[in-house]
Amino acid sequence: MIHIRAMPKRVTIEPHLSLEELEMGYRQAKEPVKRTHYQIIWLLAKGTTTEKVAAATGYSRSWIYELVWGYNRIRPQTLGDQRSSNQGSSEPLLDDVQQALLWQARQEPPMDGGQWNGRKVADWIAELLGRPVSRQRGWEYLKQMGFRLRVPRPEHIEASQEEQA
Repeated sequence: MIHIRAMPKRVTIEPHLSLEELEMGYRQAKEPVKRTHYQIIWLLAKGTTTEKVAAATGYSRSWIYELVWGYNRIRPQTLGDQRSSNQGSSEPLLDDVQQALLWQARQEPPMDGGQWNGRKVADWIAELLGRPVSRQRGWEYLKQMGFRLRVPRPEHIEASQEEQA
């Protein structure tokens, strides 16, 4: 049986930046993701195979192809971590008045008894807003209000009823 070994794949890098500019971008980048992106494009522009670039950087070949696609079509602005430009939610879930109502509600025990927790706060908010709210959001509001999880201490069998109270 004859094994045919495929040639390592080389990709084409558009000459938006010179080799020197790519190397300088790699050496001067402060942000780790941007530094690695510049390194990948620089190595590929020098003719290094994607297999060797993947081994050197730890990036998968498919991600390297994605990076090259963006660089070739959208230019160097795609290099680096773009997540910081994500808008996220600009509006808080509860306005100031609703937060005050929640704080006021927390001064009393929850309707089903026990102590306030993320699920109970989320249920309270969901009723107020008329839509589902995750228990994580409830816990975030509790933490924002300075709440700490308090678990009752176990009762010691040698302690008297008075000491346990």
